[in-house]
Amino acid sequence: MTYQPNPFNATLGATPPLLVGRSEIIRDFRFSLDDGPGTHERISLIVGSRGIGKTALLNDFEDEAHQRGWLVLSETATSGFMLRLRNRILRILAKNQKQLTGLSLSILGIGGGINWGTEPLAETTYSLRDALKDLLEYKRNVDVCVNQPPAGVLITLDEMHYQHTNELIDFGVVIQHLVREREEIAVAMAGIPSSIKPLLADRLDDGESINPATFLRRAARIELGRVSDSDVRQGLELPLRGSSVSWSEEALDMAVRACKGYPFMIQLVGQYSFRNKEENCITRVAAQESIAMAKRKLGQLVHEPALSELSNVDKAFLRCMSYDDGPSHISDIAQRMRRSKTYISNYRRRLLDAELIVETERGHIDFALPYLREYVREQDRNRE
Repeated sequence: MTYQPNPFNATLGATPPLLVGRSEIIRDFRFSLDDGPGTHERISLIVGSRGIGKTALLNDFEDEAHQRGWLVLSETATSGFMLRLRNRILRILAKNQKQLTGLSLSILGIGGGINWGTEPLAETTYSLRDALKDLLEYKRNVDVCVNQPPAGVLITLDEMHYQHTNELIDFGVVIQHLVREREEIAVAMAGIPSSIKPLLADRLDDGESINPATFLRRAARIELGRVSDSDVRQGLELPLRGSSVSWSEEALDMAVRACKGYPFMIQLVGQYSFRNKEENCITRVAAQESIAMAKRKLGQLVHEPALSELSNVDKAFLRCMSYDDGPSHISDIAQRMRRSKTYISNYRRRLLDAELIVETERGHIDFALPYLREYVREQDRNRE
């Protein structure tokens, strides 16, 4: 029996075999790299719920930059990310130090020179801005030497969070300086709505101080949502082309409906369906079993961490919503929680901002994530 690798990749943050429903976003970013300094999409902020494809889109942006000869620096926006970026640049320059001769670099003027192997540099001596300027100068020289069009440096930052506001503000100042100097710099950032929204507010938490993070508010904002059923069908079918495995029409229709336009579900359903195939066919029975497995895994990887960040009142709100089979009326939630509509509206707003619920019409709300209702119901039964 010939071994056939599973073409689906159901790992959060991993690039799927086919990134569907995002072609226009990728095209705009590609054009921004080609169009030169100052293009709006060169500073992009991707916002969306867990499993919607933020990190996969960042990965695709990196691929686009690599194909154009850009240097790519990929980081997670946790504490100290600016220092990690600077140190990464130092390693790149150290590796290519023979090519630095004759260039006007800040690092070559430190203390009459630098001992690359042993000399640690303080941030006050050599900042991230200094490092990026040096890296961009090095890149310009390389581009001339190899006779390629001018390229630059792309920085991707995943898991943006308001807890690191001060460092993000400092980072924004550095990038703004480079943009004003018309350097070949691009930045793509990503985060979930509840972590991003405070960074975009006009005022800080005290309600009085002006939020200095204008860098983020001016970024091209990319709000990721669900993809169409036709995109889902492509995402399930195309990865199997070139293999001997195929979907039965009934199984494929069932799988498309089950994914509900949610990118991570495409990978989960695809992965389990490939594993459960009968001979070289994914049958209706295999798809049915795989969909159930995918729902359970979605609960572990997406719903559980999303709910862990909520207050007890937030969770009670969702439990009261789960009693309905469709959209809930806000007055019913208030009655079930035995609270006033005014009290309830504060938590409604919190859950809307976190993109765990959506407003379907005036006074009505529904779960935003696929199968979250069923997950909340199951958790409620387990509490009894």
